Amino acid sequence: MVAAMFLAHLVGDYILQWNSLAAWKSKALSGVVFHSLIVLATTWLFAWFINPTWWPWVLSIGILHFVIDASQLRVKLPISPLARFMLDQFAHFVVILLALSVGGYLEWGWTQTIWQTGWQQEKILLYLLPFAFVTMPAWVVVKFTAYGLVKGTAPDFGGNSKYLEILERILLTVFVGLGQFYLVPLVILPRFASEWPEVVRQEDTAVYLAELLTSVTLAVTAGLILQVI
Repeated sequence: MVAAMFLAHLVGDYILQWNSLAAWKSKALSGVVFHSLIVLATTWLFAWFINPTWWPWVLSIGILHFVIDASQLRVKLPISPLARFMLDQFAHFVVILLALSVGGYLEWGWTQTIWQTGWQQEKILLYLLPFAFVTMPAWVVVKFTAYGLVKGTAPDFGGNSKYLEILERILLTVFVGLGQFYLVPLVILPRFASEWPEVVRQEDTAVYLAELLTSVTLAVTAGLILQVI
């Protein structure tokens, strides 16, 4: 259930949250409700395949997800967008961990053997986690990190290279997971060579390089995790 719940979070909170929904959620409570219902449905679907009777904890995750997101409409903390993003995700992860712990799937007193057995039961989901992360979740993390560190502002989610970047990260994850590290530069160079002249003209090199470095780091890390699984 552990891998299933974190995979459900990546799918519900990122992959199934398109740009217009994110904008709606940031302005109106109705948008938060709609987004939270998507998260609830996604969480229930992933949990149902493992334990259909676990729905009370699924409901608690969905309700607390709504509370966390809705509170951001009412409470504007005097912190940077990057810090706000990190705090939001930390809160969601704590909720998931608490639900897993209280719901009997994350007992801190487990022996190493029981822990390994628990992970083995979700082997396929474990393999899917890094790939799910390097799609939309990594795209959002890259944007917040680059703009937060370089400009200290909220990210600009515009541009036409989102899906190209996602494909790039998937390829990097696969190649690193297979131990083919020498292919990493071959994946990066085509987009870099085609976009660099335009980046220079717009005088936005620092953000672009920060995005590229963060994107490659996340993809390589995901590939290294695949090697461990």
